Amino acid sequence: MQDSLPLIGHIAFGIIDRGTNLLQIRPTTLCPLSCIFCSVDAGPATRNRITEYVVDLNYLLTWFKWTVKEKGLKCVHAYIDAVGDPLTYKYIVELVRRLRELSFVETIAMETHGALLTEKVAEELDDAGLDRLNLSLDALDSIKAKMLSGSLWFEVNRVVKVAEYITSSLNMDLLVAPVWVPGINDEEIPKIIEWALRIGAGKRWPPLGIQKFELHKYGRKPKGVREMKWQEFYAILRKLEDRYGVKLILRPEDFNIKRTKPLPLTLRRFEKVKVRVVGPGWLKGQWLGVAKNRVVTLVGSRSEPPIGRKVSATVLSAKHNIYVARVT
Repeated sequence: MQDSLPLIGHIAFGIIDRGTNLLQIRPTTLCPLSCIFCSVDAGPATRNRITEYVVDLNYLLTWFKWTVKEKGLKCVHAYIDAVGDPLTYKYIVELVRRLRELSFVETIAMETHGALLTEKVAEELDDAGLDRLNLSLDALDSIKAKMLSGSLWFEVNRVVKVAEYITSSLNMDLLVAPVWVPGINDEEIPKIIEWALRIGAGKRWPPLGIQKFELHKYGRKPKGVREMKWQEFYAILRKLEDRYGVKLILRPEDFNIKRTKPLPLTLRRFEKVKVRVVGPGWLKGQWLGVAKNRVVTLVGSRSEPPIGRKVSATVLSAKHNIYVARVT
């Protein structure tokens, strides 16, 4: 990515600050899987994406340090995630190592579906200083795992072996975080809970973080799946907590996440602004723009805006310094 492109402002890449002492670091949008429930339409089967992004390592770290300084934080939790899978990032081990060298980084965690996870990669991440791996393992049954991943080549048994190696031989912690897709992997959730407890996940943090399937505008919805309401979801988790004697309803304090001063907004909702077009957007009908030291997703243009030119736009949303603006 070009140095002229800020790494604050986009949901798919860069640094995301949600007003806490945890900063999301998104180095890539790539994913090897095409999960049938994917909320961000990732992987080879995508229907909405037109561009994938990979961020330069040094540039990413520069913006991470800038964000910490701007927020006035003395300690920060670094959370490496993606609208894809962080393990597709060529420099993922070096990213963890460089973060570990920063005195103000308290913990480093990373999420993955595990498709690219091997014992060697796990060892390298452990040696680099990764504190916790959040593994999105959605089924233990091999056939069901292939179906959920949308990838016939995906071998969940290999992922299971690496996970068990992590808990038995490495220093990093393991948190198992399946996505519960109602009507598809209901019977797998208890099996996953039992397996996570049996292998010793959760040395420092909770061993499990069950995720609720949610339908998003550009995400995938498996046929016949009904999205659970949060009240229903939590009620079932409470029953499972009682059954297995393990904490399943997680809160920010379980990870020492606290509210902090957010990065200031440089653009406000409904503000009219001039935005410099810098390249193609992430999804169809989108373009990337820059205004007031923030990257802006531009929508609503009837024709392709000329790269390098400024266009007039109205800000539609600005929550968490993630900006979308309509070309006017």
